[in-house]
Amino acid sequence: MENWFLLPLFGLFAGLLAGLLGIGGGTVLVPILVGLGYGYNQAVATSSLAIVITSSSGTWQNWRMGFLNPKNVILLGMPAIATAQLGAYLVGQLPDYVKEGAFGLLLVVTIFLGMLRKRLRDRKTHPTHPQGIKPLISRLGTGGAAGLLAGLFGVGGGVIMVPLQMLLLDESIKTAIQTSLGVIVITSISACVGHALQNNVLWLPGICLGFGGLFGARISTRYLPKLPDRIVNLCFRTLLAILAIYFFWRSFASLNS
Repeated sequence: MENWFLLPLFGLFAGLLAGLLGIGGGTVLVPILVGLGYGYNQAVATSSLAIVITSSSGTWQNWRMGFLNPKNVILLGMPAIATAQLGAYLVGQLPDYVKEGAFGLLLVVTIFLGMLRKRLRDRKTHPTHPQGIKPLISRLGTGGAAGLLAGLFGVGGGVIMVPLQMLLLDESIKTAIQTSLGVIVITSISACVGHALQNNVLWLPGICLGFGGLFGARISTRYLPKLPDRIVNLCFRTLLAILAIYFFWRSFASLNS
C-alpha cells in the first residue's frame, strides 16, 4: 500500500480509456497492478472490484436515459454469472506462466477485435433486430464468454461482447456498448464475489481504482471524443502491444524460474 496514492490516478487513466473506447478498464488495470508488485491473482480480483464501481455508474446513467434494454442484459448476464465463477476458480488452479501468457494473448486479440469493431461499425449503418433461437443462443454464448474473461482476466468482457453483438446479432455499436456495459456490472460482481471467497480481493486498492475510473469515464465522455479517432486508436493499440510483450516476457520468466 506504499503506492496507494497512485491508484486513483491509474484508475483515472483506465476510466479515460473506458469512456473513450467503450471497453472496460481491466486490460489496463491488471498490468498496472502487476507492475506495482501485486500478484496476478490479486490484480485480477482487485480489477474486478474497480470495474464494478465504474460500470455501475455508466449503467445507471444509461437506464435513467432509457437507453438500456433489461431483457438483453439479462440474456447476456445470466450465463456470465456461472462462467465468471469458473474463471475465478481457474485463476487459483493454473500456474502463473499460463495465466500471464494467456493475458498477453488476450491483449493481442483485443487489438484485432478493436479493428473488427471499427469495420462492423462502418458497415452496419442500419442494423436489424433478429429474433428466434439463433439470436438467443448467440446471446447466451456471448455472455458466457464475457463472464469467463471477467473471472480469469479481471476484465469487464466488453472487449469481446461488443464485436460479437455487432457480428452475431446485427446490433449498432451504440446499442452494443450500452448493453455490454450493463452486462459488465453482472460479470464483474460475479467475478468479484468468486475472488472474494478465495481472499484475493484487495478492497482499499480496488475502491481507490474504482473511484478514479469513475471520474475518468466522466471526463472522457465529455471532452476526449474531440480528439481524432485515428490518433486515439493508434495510441491504444500501441499501449496494448507493449503490455502484451511485457506479459509474454513475464510468462517466459515464470516458466524458466
